[in-house]
Amino acid sequence: MTTADTATLLEDAADRIADISRADLQIMLRRAALRLRNAGDISMDDDAEEALRNLAGEFGMTRNDTIRFIVREWLEKNTYLPVHELDEDGDVDGNA
Repeated sequence: MTTADTATLLEDAADRIADISRADLQIMLRRAALRLRNAGDISMDDDAEEALRNLAGEFGMTRNDTIRFIVREWLEKNTYLPVHELDEDGDVDGNA
């Protein structure tokens, strides 16, 4: 079950709290707690946190999205992931 699925189930349960059985509510809450427990934030040094905040603001992304972007770029540049190649004859709209 994905995080979005869990969040949707919890929102639906909140909307109809009187109709949800205690057992179903317990299951949903335990799943949410497990996800939160296993999510684990990545902590950085203060200078790295500041740089991350600045980049996130510049990119218009959240901190976690910025970390995902940086890691993906690094993996592509170091050939751990396939690089998105541009077609030679394709239109790049000024981006290469």
